[in-house]
Formats: sequence, structure tokens, C-alpha cells
Amino acid sequence: MVEFFKQRIRRIRYITSFVSFALMVISLVALAMNGLNMGLDFTGGMVTEVKVDNNVTHSQLVETLQPELGEFTNVTHSDQDGRWVIRYPIPQQGEQAVDLSKTLAPISHQVDVISNSMVGSQVGQDLVDQGGLALMISMMCILGYLCFRFEWRLASGSLLALIHDVVLVLGFFAATQMEFNLTVFAAILAILGYSLNDSIIIADRIRELLIAKQNLSTEEINDQAVIATFSRTMVTSGTTLLTVSALWIMGGSALQGFAVAMFIGILSGTWSSISIGTVLPEWLKLEPKHYLPVEIDSAP
Repeated sequence: MVEFFKQRIRRIRYITSFVSFALMVISLVALAMNGLNMGLDFTGGMVTEVKVDNNVTHSQLVETLQPELGEFTNVTHSDQDGRWVIRYPIPQQGEQAVDLSKTLAPISHQVDVISNSMVGSQVGQDLVDQGGLALMISMMCILGYLCFRFEWRLASGSLLALIHDVVLVLGFFAATQMEFNLTVFAAILAILGYSLNDSIIIADRIRELLIAKQNLSTEEINDQAVIATFSRTMVTSGTTLLTVSALWIMGGSALQGFAVAMFIGILSGTWSSISIGTVLPEWLKLEPKHYLPVEIDSAP
């Protein structure tokens, strides 16, 4: 496998780069056509905490509540046995509010409503604004760091790889219309850091080779940099994917969006660092001379 990878590395880099650009276009089209299915964290809704029999399961609650409250109903376990937090859309004007005690009566002998509150649409809009501001600030900080750390041709590859990872995750949620809530947004911020770390390691290796092996072409240097960091990338990505997979399987519906976003982000972050992060600097004519000290003419 390793020998095959060494022999085909350049072809793999170029093929995955074209695949990445194609997926970015598809994701942007999905975003433009469908938009994101914003969850109750952003659109507003009702939050009710109830206490039911201890033997009532999560799947029973979801199957009973969704027909009455809508498909966007979210049920999470509270800190005590038998207590659940239910999030669901605010009833439309003219619709009668659902009595949860009557709705849950068929599956539980005891149904006590502990608390009931409403998250208004204005609060949801504030979360959208603050989330967008947080994403913009993080991207600006990353851009500043990359410009300080690397020459602009090399930094542009890492930056485009970051944008690629975020666009792919957003495009997937737009295409599938999975709920986009605060946990998914937190996953996107985590993906930024994860992908940046992967891109920096490869870019740092490219910079070292550009200085150490000035007689090689940029394509050969990029091939060697990817091969030198490949084992480290696979170990890091593999162990992280195992953790996220366990979270996806065992975390339940409350963490499903987070786990799916992280899974896609880790996969795309791994291949975008190898493809976009190395191919774009080649297209921008990165050469060893860009990292050599500039000679100053001392003549009067």
C-alpha cells in the first residue's frame, strides 16, 4: 500500500484536487437551492422538561411526539432518570398548543411537566449573527496566522483547504436537510482547527524541503512532503475517526449532527490538505527562490 502510494502520489493529488473542486461546486449549488434547515436554536421554539416513567425509552418518546409536534422535535435525556427535555416548534397562529400530558399518557403512567419555556425568534436571530461573527473572526485570525507563517502562495493552499472543508459540511447539510443547530456549528469551528493543523504540518514540510532541496521542482518537493507526513496524517485521522464514529453510534440523536459534521470534516480535511494544500501552490508557481534570503545590493 505504501509503495503504491509513493508511485502514484502525484496522480492522487491531482485527481483528488479536481474531485474537491467539483464537490465544492455541488455544495454551493445545494446551499443556494435548498439553504440550511435551521434548528430551533436559531429559529426559536418551545423547550419543555417532563418527568415520565423510568422505563420509557428515547425511541418511544420520539415515535409518540413527532406525529403531534412535528418532525423537528428533539428529545434529550436530562440529569435524572425519567426526566427528558423536549424541543419543538412554536405552534402556528391559530393552532392549539399540544397537551404533552395527554400525548405521553399512552406510554407512561406518570407525566409531570417540570418546566416550559419559549425561545423567541429574536434570540435565534442573535445566535445566527453571533455564530457568523465567530466564524468570520476565526477565519480572519487563521488568515493572519498563515500570512505570518508562510509565503502567500503556500498559505493560499492551506486557506482554500479550510474553506473547502467548511463548504462541504454546509453543502451536505443543505443537500440532506438535516437540522443545523448549535452543536453542528460547534463542529464546524472544531473542523477549522483540525484541518488547519493538518495543512500546517504539510506546508511546514514543504517549506523545509524548498530550502533544503533547491534543485528539485515544486511538484517533486510536494510529493516528498506528502509522503513524509502521510503516516502521521493517517494515524491522527484514523484515531479521530474512530472516536467520532463511537460518538455517532452511541451519542444518540442529540449528538448525531455534531458527529456527522465532524466525520465529514475530518475526511475532507485529510484529503484537502494533501490535494488542495499542495496543488494550489504549484498552480501559483511556488518555487524555492521564494524562501531564500533576499540579497541586498551593498553598492553605493
